[in-house]
Amino acid sequence: MKLLNKVAIVTGSSRGIGRAIAKLFAENGAKVIVNYLNSEEVANQFVSELKGNGLIAESFKADISKELEVKQLINFAVDTFGGVDILVNNAGIVSDKEWNQKTVEEWQRLLNTNLIGQFLTSKHVAEHLQKSNAGRIINISSTNATKTLSPYSMDYDATKAGVISLTKNLAIALQPNVLVNAILPGWVDTDMNRELEDSYIAEEKEKIFVKRFGKPEEIANVALFLASEDASFVNGSIIEVDGGT
Repeated sequence: MKLLNKVAIVTGSSRGIGRAIAKLFAENGAKVIVNYLNSEEVANQFVSELKGNGLIAESFKADISKELEVKQLINFAVDTFGGVDILVNNAGIVSDKEWNQKTVEEWQRLLNTNLIGQFLTSKHVAEHLQKSNAGRIINISSTNATKTLSPYSMDYDATKAGVISLTKNLAIALQPNVLVNAILPGWVDTDMNRELEDSYIAEEKEKIFVKRFGKPEEIANVALFLASEDASFVNGSIIEVDGGT
């Protein structure tokens, strides 16, 4: 078990990539906080499934764009499990529409969740990670930050590009005790992406070298690597996981 007795907070982990990361971490011995915002029933059912398999997890509702709720999330983890060793900044939102129809309020909403939220969680968990023998921050960005650009999602793209800069700066700020890295997933087969039109999915798959979307578990495998001692000399790195594009 690569994360035995480590305490991990995974934001936005009731579904999709976050859920896969939380599950794999728990299976590798971590005590996991499953963070959610709107999916209380789904999150609680997920935690029940983990506990039913003898794994250790608790759920906690928090909007990571709100500083008070971030503090409450981290305090819950510390009070429940005695500290925090790993933070996975996974929570994020997207709003696809014509770029010139996007409002300032919509831009601000994405910035608050996708970028400022990652800053807030990192800021308030830092002191606890510094006390750990294996402090880790893993930020989930996107290949939209670097090469999969679309005017429909320019606000999302901008926030995910900001996550790359945040990652590199945090790696400097928290050296030498906390390792900070980012994963940039490409297309992943999640509930959200299954709602796309079949013709569009087919076109996008043709652009990928392996001719398919990734699985959430394939992103989770990279997160496990970064959270474990296998990545003890990996810091400030940006890892694209997109099947080749």
